[in-house]
Amino acid sequence: MKFWKWSATIALAFTIAFFIIAAFVYEPSSFPLEQDNSPAVTEEVEEDQTSSNEPNSSDDENGGLGANEKEGSLSEGLREAFTAVIDSARDLFIKEDLKIVAIGDSLTQGVGDGTDNGGYVGILEENFNDNQRSGEIEIINYGKRGNRTDQLLQRMESEEIRTSLREADIILITIGANDVMKVVKSNFTSLKYSDFVSAQQGYQDRLNTIIEKMSGLNSEAPIYLIGLYNPFDHYFNNIPELGQIISDYNRISKEVIDRHDQVHFIPIKDLFKGSEDELLWEEDYFHPNENGYKQMAERVLNYIRNDIEQ
Repeated sequence: MKFWKWSATIALAFTIAFFIIAAFVYEPSSFPLEQDNSPAVTEEVEEDQTSSNEPNSSDDENGGLGANEKEGSLSEGLREAFTAVIDSARDLFIKEDLKIVAIGDSLTQGVGDGTDNGGYVGILEENFNDNQRSGEIEIINYGKRGNRTDQLLQRMESEEIRTSLREADIILITIGANDVMKVVKSNFTSLKYSDFVSAQQGYQDRLNTIIEKMSGLNSEAPIYLIGLYNPFDHYFNNIPELGQIISDYNRISKEVIDRHDQVHFIPIKDLFKGSEDELLWEEDYFHPNENGYKQMAERVLNYIRNDIEQ
C-alpha cells in the first residue's frame, strides 16, 4: 500500500511540473537556443544565460514574436477591435523631458502582447505620445524574458543599464515569477510547499540588493515594483497552495519595499483573478495578452500619476 501511495505522489508531482514548465517555455515557433544575440531569447529554457543588455525593441528580429507569430493572443477580429487608449491618460499634463526606465522579465518585455506593442510599457508609451499635453518623454525597456533576481543583478553591472538608471526620473520593475519557476524546475520530482519557503530568503536578499543598487545609482527617482499574479489557476485551481505561494512572494516583496522610502509596490494579482480567460495569452495562459497588459498599464498609470504630472 505504501508503494502505491508513493507512486501516486510521484506521478502527481511529475504531472504538475510538466504542465507548468511546458506552459512557461512554450513559444509559437521553435526555441531559438542558438540565437544568443536576441533580446527575447528563451530564458526559461536556458535560465543561466544573461546575454545582451540592450533595451527591448518592438521589432525583434530573432527571438521575439515575429510577423507570422502575432496571432498568438486574440483572433484577428478581436485584435482589430482592441484599443490601447487609456481614458485616464487623456487629461494628463505630463512633465517635460521625462525619462522612464522599465526593467525586469517577460512582463516588461511584453511577451504575449499580440499587437507586438511591447506590453504594458508600450501601451503607456503610446498613450503618453498621443497626449497633446505631454512634454518630451523617453521610455527605455530593459525587459528580458526569463530573468530571475540573480540574473537581473548581473545585468545591472552593465554600464549601459547603470547609466540609464542614474538618469531615470521613474524606474519600473517586474521580477520574481521566474524565481518561483526555478523552484518548480529544481524540485519537480518531489515538489512541496516547503521547497518554496526554503527559497524565499534568497529571493528576499536578492530583491533587497537590487533595490539598494538602484537607490545607490539614483536616490531621487521613485522606484515601482509591480507584483505577481497567479498564473497557475488555469491549470490547477484545485490546488490552493499555488495561490498561497504567489501571495507569499508578494508579501516578501512588500517587506523589502517597506525598508526603502523611495520604493513603492503596485499590486496586480487582483486584476487577473477570475479573469484569466480574458486577460491571459492563449498560447500559454501564463503571460498576459494585450488586454491583460492594458489592465496593467492602467494600474501602473494610477500609481505613477503624481510623479509624471506637471
